[in-house]
Amino acid sequence: MRLITAIFGLACLLFSCQDIKEKEVETTSTKEQYTQEDYDFLAIGNPEKMSAASKRALRNNYHKNEEWFGTFSSQTLKGDVGYEKGVIRRDPTMVIQVDGLYYTWYSKSVGKTFGFGTGDPDKKVFPWDKTEIWYATSSDGWDWKEQGVAVTYGPKGEYDDRSVFTPEVLAHEGKYYLVYQCVQFPYVNRSFNTVGMSIADSPNGPWKRLEAPILEAAQDGEWLGEEDSRFAVKSQGSFDSQKVHDPTLLYYRDKFYLYYKGERMGERNTAGGREIRWGVAIADSIEGPYVKSEYNPITHSGHELCVWKYKDGIAMVSSADGPERQTIQYSEDGINFEIMSYVNWVPSAMGLVTTLDNDKHPTEGLSWGLHHLSHNYPGKPWWAGDQYLARFSFSRNRNTKAEFADNKQ
Repeated sequence: MRLITAIFGLACLLFSCQDIKEKEVETTSTKEQYTQEDYDFLAIGNPEKMSAASKRALRNNYHKNEEWFGTFSSQTLKGDVGYEKGVIRRDPTMVIQVDGLYYTWYSKSVGKTFGFGTGDPDKKVFPWDKTEIWYATSSDGWDWKEQGVAVTYGPKGEYDDRSVFTPEVLAHEGKYYLVYQCVQFPYVNRSFNTVGMSIADSPNGPWKRLEAPILEAAQDGEWLGEEDSRFAVKSQGSFDSQKVHDPTLLYYRDKFYLYYKGERMGERNTAGGREIRWGVAIADSIEGPYVKSEYNPITHSGHELCVWKYKDGIAMVSSADGPERQTIQYSEDGINFEIMSYVNWVPSAMGLVTTLDNDKHPTEGLSWGLHHLSHNYPGKPWWAGDQYLARFSFSRNRNTKAEFADNKQ
């Protein structure tokens, strides 16, 4: 018995010593990682006695990255893409420039939105239901002329026969690629959607659709019961078990990175609102096959996608939904994102301008672009309103150290 007690005491002593060593290593690591200037910036008087909030502030770089801070604002556009009663224009793509003209593509539909549960499968259930992809051009980025339909529905019975919407564009090696969401008839709460692709030799078309989607929902959850409810499930499955939304295609590190938003069967609420996450699928060839990253999901926030190349990595803006909403983030490898700054408002469905010199400054890619606004009607739900295109701009944070020093003089 004495031997057992002695062994137990020795074990406790060893674990205690190990615990002390780990704490010493943690303290030493903290001291080596941060400077007195860091502590002074965050008003941390004693680095040996830090609250959880102070540790979090250091860990999340609240004392750094001021070049990533700024404020978004919205401006009215001229021409054909502004507010028009009974017309939906939403989710503009990135703005590309070809032969002196700016181009953008967007979802367009007309007519009343009824929502689900009408009993008539032909009635429009969402603003993006029964939409086609249209495009517009501008010589100055302000005055836009609508040019017509770029991509319409697929043949009856195909994966894209109900609606094609939320497009994004990539110009690559003399060709133009549109990626977009697709829904097959009928559009119900439990519909699984896909991502399609169309290709053209000119931004003016004609566009040739691929006969099969390039990305599909995982569909690995299990519905509960027969009621058409996307919230009733036996199991939720993967983060993208029901929907793959907002596809955005980038050519990065000699591969094609297809970023997308995933929505789960049985969607729940998280600390920041809706259960929304992003993933990425990577291909060697632009038409695929696209393989979903084993690191998915790569974000736990962000209702719409907005990504751009900066230096050797990928920057992004996380908009609504999730605990990291309204942040600007950066990844050195296109997968592992870290928060760089917080913003007080993010425009919906931002389309960036591809001709900007993104490497000039961390937020140069946000200098201006397009987004959509909603015109809602009193007494009606949000989905019964109309959407239209507008322009956004980003003003960098003016409270830099240099300006602060100048103001003190």
